[in-house]
Amino acid sequence: MHLPSDLIVSCQALEDEPLHSSFIMSKLALAAYQGGAKGIRANSKEDITAIKQEVSLPVIGIVKRNYPGSDVYITATRIEADELLASGCEVIAMDATLAKRPAESLEELVHYVRSAAPHVELMADIATVEEAVRAEQLGFDYIGTTLHGYTANTVGKKVYHDDFSFLKEVLSSVTAPVIAEGNIATPEMLKRVFELGVYAAVVGGAITRPRDITRTFANELQNARTNSR
Repeated sequence: MHLPSDLIVSCQALEDEPLHSSFIMSKLALAAYQGGAKGIRANSKEDITAIKQEVSLPVIGIVKRNYPGSDVYITATRIEADELLASGCEVIAMDATLAKRPAESLEELVHYVRSAAPHVELMADIATVEEAVRAEQLGFDYIGTTLHGYTANTVGKKVYHDDFSFLKEVLSSVTAPVIAEGNIATPEMLKRVFELGVYAAVVGGAITRPRDITRTFANELQNARTNSR
């Protein structure tokens, strides 16, 4: 397996974020590596290429792109898959939900990548237990809880609710390696998901989004001042 059973850090910044830059993402990846991360998740061929010049860690690659008439935006079509194959990432993650897709079916996209690059592993970003089971049937190498809470039928839900009850359901429903991803905000939460039996865990915003981290501190201070009046 390309991914170690350990901490993977997501190094991403969208166009509306201050750190949007392949150079900056490469340095974030280096910082994550120096801090003990054993893998990186990154968005876009450009960012992955820059990261691979900086660290030798395995990379879960995605391409986020919106398509009209579809809610699928993580590695949605062959176009994004080809970009990732050219990036040299070891693992390609893709939306594996039941949402309407903009082009190929999920089965067709999996077959395309398997045929084009048998050495590249696949990670299914799912939102429900049903989707996790289907992803395993399609032969995904890893199943991630990435999209739980971000799809129309799971909006507002969190992976960590009720002591990770959703994660427990996924773990009991599939035998493929499960990757915990989504709102893992503290070292204690990271420890807990490994206790529950995940293969690996992806931590993103709690480590690599300083604007959001700062906002958390600032909001807490503002709330304290408001409540003291």
